[in-house]
Amino acid sequence: MKTTFNDAFASFMGRIFTAAASIMLSILCIISCSKDGNGSSSSGNAPDVPSGLEIRSQGTNSATISWTAVPGADKYDWQMQQDGADFKSGSVNKSWVLVDGLSKGHLYSFSLRACKGKAASAYSEALEIDFGPAPDPSSSICTDSPIVLELDAVPQLGSKGYIRIFNSSDKQVDAINLADISSLTLREDGQMVPSSAIGANSVFNTAMDAIPCGSRWRIVHYTPLRVSGKSLAIVHHSGVLDFASEYYLTMDAGVIEGHPGIAKGDFSFSTKAEPGSKTALKVSPDGSADFCTVQGAISYAGSLGKDTPVSITLAEGSYPEMLYIRDKNNLSIKGAGKDKSVIIYGNSEKWQGGTGGGASSKPAVGNAVGTSGGRSLALVENCNALILEDLALNNSFGDPDGQAEALYFNSGNGTHRLTIENCALWSFQDTFECKGQVWVHNSLIAGHCDYIWGSPKACLLENCEIRSRNAGKAGFIVQARITPGDKGFVFLGCNLTAEPGVSDGCMYLARSGGDTNVYDNVTYINCSMSSAIAPGGWYTNPLPTPQVPNATAGWKEYGSKDFAGNALSGHNGSGLYLNADQAADFSSKSAVLGW
Repeated sequence: MKTTFNDAFASFMGRIFTAAASIMLSILCIISCSKDGNGSSSSGNAPDVPSGLEIRSQGTNSATISWTAVPGADKYDWQMQQDGADFKSGSVNKSWVLVDGLSKGHLYSFSLRACKGKAASAYSEALEIDFGPAPDPSSSICTDSPIVLELDAVPQLGSKGYIRIFNSSDKQVDAINLADISSLTLREDGQMVPSSAIGANSVFNTAMDAIPCGSRWRIVHYTPLRVSGKSLAIVHHSGVLDFASEYYLTMDAGVIEGHPGIAKGDFSFSTKAEPGSKTALKVSPDGSADFCTVQGAISYAGSLGKDTPVSITLAEGSYPEMLYIRDKNNLSIKGAGKDKSVIIYGNSEKWQGGTGGGASSKPAVGNAVGTSGGRSLALVENCNALILEDLALNNSFGDPDGQAEALYFNSGNGTHRLTIENCALWSFQDTFECKGQVWVHNSLIAGHCDYIWGSPKACLLENCEIRSRNAGKAGFIVQARITPGDKGFVFLGCNLTAEPGVSDGCMYLARSGGDTNVYDNVTYINCSMSSAIAPGGWYTNPLPTPQVPNATAGWKEYGSKDFAGNALSGHNGSGLYLNADQAADFSSKSAVLGW
């Protein structure tokens, strides 16, 4: 048979196509890792299907998923679906992966397979991840709200790395350095405290806060991170977030031991708009009000003008923070009750030297503090017509030995007024220090040593409980340093009680600071006194000024009795028993304060 050119060419091309098809089949076989129809390896040496899938941590728009490492596997192919449709996929050579770009309002499912060379297992059973319902615009956080990470295990903090917050323009607005935190001591109550007292020459770092009010900043130690179960609350610094703004958070690997960290875009959040009512502010620790912290509302009130009347209403709850009120008149702070709205934080001379004050500028990290923020829980400077009502201030320092004010009203002008109504002030030493004109009504003040003290023009404590606390040794209720001619401290119709365990006769009505330039003006009118009060009443070493009291100066009392109603008349001669006419000058609010 004669073979034509066309026949020869067709036969040649047929051989080429056959060879090419064989090569393509080999390539496809290699690409598929010799898979059968269900995705498993048919080569006989495929690794096991991964197991132990779990969510290691979950951010606002990310999830870190881990699994049990498969012996022999050199990588893992993973895939994620969003609402049943393919969403993201990838490969990793470790037993965890961080997947970002997730959002609320969607249901995600994650699965993976283990690969060993050309062989691969079947895909694992899917792990579902529910981010909850789509966000409501009203779910934005307060500008002073902690940022909470929900983790899959109790977080163990590392010793280095940063947590940073950026605004939508990628400008860093805050940072917390774990190296600063590593030098702190963690108390059982979760509070972090410095290893040595912060003073004017101390170097400012990210484990300190600069609390703003008016045109000043109070520099204090604070607790940047709080662990509660599997949650980590990141307490950013005061005043760094704006209203109605977008932010994102990053966290270096190692900040939490074993955690890969949080990258840009993995955790974003927004803040609430400015309060609708600028002069009637509401605070709740659960984030349902204008502010989450008392100080957030105070700082905002301070920005509205010195004399603008502002009321702040606190919801029931615990507020773990220190306070600073500066250059703000006509401010009212009202809680839900003295045992229901509790502002509690530990501070003392041990951690923050002196009575303190505000700095004229906010120090940069690495610069000297300049002005110590002082040892009080709440510091008030240059304020008039301040009202505190139905709340507690609890300085939880907890050591009977150490100055630790719950409240210091440092408004020295004799016309500056403070009203404390149905409140509780707790500490041991120096619980309440004041200047100016003060009315404390239907309230509790508890402490052990000089726990009511200062240099007020007049401080009237009316219908109050004055409770001595157990320290196992002698204690003193008052130490007064009064300008001659001023009334000083007056107790009217008060009950002088004691905690269980306080020994009989171990507490004294007052002691002198020993400064002969000021008077020890303390007066008790119609007060009931427990057996904890020493039989002599007044502590006489050093002697008071004046040494011989009179109707207007020195230590005085009228109508003192025990809780059985029996008159007390055996107190020592360093105090004067007034007659009814003399006592009249101390027997009403108008007589003592003139208002």
